[in-house]
Amino acid sequence: MKGKNFFALLLCATLAAGALSGCSGEKDSPPSSDAPAVQSEEGGQPAAGTAAQLGSLKSFSAATLDGDSFTQDDIAANDLTVINFWALTCGPCIVEMPDLAEFSNALPDNVQVVTVCLDAMGNEDVARSVLDEAGFAGATLVSGDGDLAALVENLMYTPTTVFANSEGRLVGDAIIGGQADLSGTYLAAVNAALKAEGKAEVSLEQ
Repeated sequence: MKGKNFFALLLCATLAAGALSGCSGEKDSPPSSDAPAVQSEEGGQPAAGTAAQLGSLKSFSAATLDGDSFTQDDIAANDLTVINFWALTCGPCIVEMPDLAEFSNALPDNVQVVTVCLDAMGNEDVARSVLDEAGFAGATLVSGDGDLAALVENLMYTPTTVFANSEGRLVGDAIIGGQADLSGTYLAAVNAALKAEGKAEVSLEQ
């Protein structure tokens, strides 16, 4: 598949309360790139009404970090898909990844979590290290086309998380910025999206 490299300059949203440090684009072993430094932006709250404005995931093809294919058919297999857009140069994205992994592992089978690493191309080993250390076992997309590429172009901040129903339509609010209580914030958003779709609410497995 000839996919589109997701590497893009995005502003990095951080918690206004300062629980997560600003995004400087620097880590202990930063990936090399020609992109300008990522700027910081206060965030951490759901941005009402923004999700559907970003686009949809009704028609796309993507490649995962493991070399597998991921398409709208994988979205259709679940009542809801949580899609987290992040970058290796985004400090808050890295900090919250273990919480995202814990949240993903506690969800029932009808809800899946997928991440999209915007700068993984050429930095695959670094991305794998981050995900392995965090314990995230879901799919991570590193390139794609169609609706997914268009959605990426509409993003302004990382991390940004959106919710797609089985038809690939984005529902509810986008969550922008690192979250102090990721599981609580994301579970509320998941259940709001499921309720809007006429689906039963879910709880996290202990």
